[in-house]
Order: sequence, then C-alpha cells, then structure tokens
Amino acid sequence: MTRAGVERVRGVYVLCDDDPRWKNDVRAQLEGALAGGAEVLQLRLKHTPDGAALALARWAAERARAAGSLLFVNDRFDLALLAGADGVHLGQDDLAPEELPAEARGLLIGFSTHTRAQVEASRARPIDYLAYGPVFGTGSKVSEYGARGLEGLREAVSLAEHPLVAIGGIGAENLPAVRAAGARAAAVISAVADAPDPAAATRYLRGRFQS
Repeated sequence: MTRAGVERVRGVYVLCDDDPRWKNDVRAQLEGALAGGAEVLQLRLKHTPDGAALALARWAAERARAAGSLLFVNDRFDLALLAGADGVHLGQDDLAPEELPAEARGLLIGFSTHTRAQVEASRARPIDYLAYGPVFGTGSKVSEYGARGLEGLREAVSLAEHPLVAIGGIGAENLPAVRAAGARAAAVISAVADAPDPAAATRYLRGRFQS
C-alpha cells in the first residue's frame, strides 16, 4: 500500500546530477528546477564524497521543503535520512526495498524498473512509486536496457499498481506523448542540467507536460 505524500509524485521530476560534464552544477540545477516549479527532485551524487554529499543533501532538503517540492536521494537511504529528505530512489542493483532498516521505513521509496517482468514484480514490493525506462535513447546514463518506446511505457502503466515515472531520453519534444501514454510524472536530466537557464527550461517542460 502506498503512503501519504506519494500523490505529490507527479509532473516534471528533475534529477539533479553531479556529473561534471553538465553545464550547470547540482546547486544551479536544483535552484533552477525549484524556481521553475518542479514538483519532484532527485539528488544523484555519484561523484561527491560522503561529507560533501551530506552537506549538499541537507541544503537541498531545506530548499525543497521551503518550495513545497519533494526531494529524493538516489541510492543512499542513509543520506536521505540524515538530510531530512522525503525519500530514497533505489535501482535494481541497490539495496532491495525489503532490506531497508526499520528507521528508513518512513521514507517514500522509489524503485527503477526496465522490463515487463520487473514491473509485474514491483506490485508486491514495499515501494511507493516506480520509474520505468529508458523510454527513449539516452546518453545521461549507461544502461544494459534498450529504449522501451511509448508502447512499452503504455504497457508498464497498465501493469503497474504504483504511480509510474517515465525516464530516459525525455525532453520538451516528447513530454506530451509521455503523459498521453499514462505516466504520472516524467523524469528529466540533461533538459535542465545542460540548459542555458535551468529555471526557464523547467517552466517550459512543465508547460509541455501539462499541454
């Protein structure tokens, strides 16, 4: 059963990524996303040492809370707890949702899926929403899974028993189709991380998703 708060997982879901290739650093991504009205954000800190990551996550949680947005931390339930974030997002190769310690059960839990079998299995797992993708080809993350396409997304939506976030190669041009396929939210990375103006980019993306 999903918990209170997960109904706020909707709209444009911005992943704030610390990969140095992006035009904007994590703080600029997050500030811009919040200024642009992003409903949900996720911190992905693969290149940041733990001490700095905690400081960054605490800052991000405070900023998101003030803006009325949800904040998830990628992979790290410990950072999510210490920072006061709303939730943690786990992948197929991360600690299983069933293995989270008792103190982490208060977090909202997101979970990545890539295949029909994984979506079907997610129905019995202690999660609050699932991500599905890559819907389209993406250069933001190396994946062993090929693009699933809109047909795959529609199938995942029909099979899922939790709110579904589409991810992978999503930008302004395909956001309306992603929503039409039934996704509750659409996750973006480069569309904000590499934008000349992250706030303006987020506002535009929200308009495209709602159109």
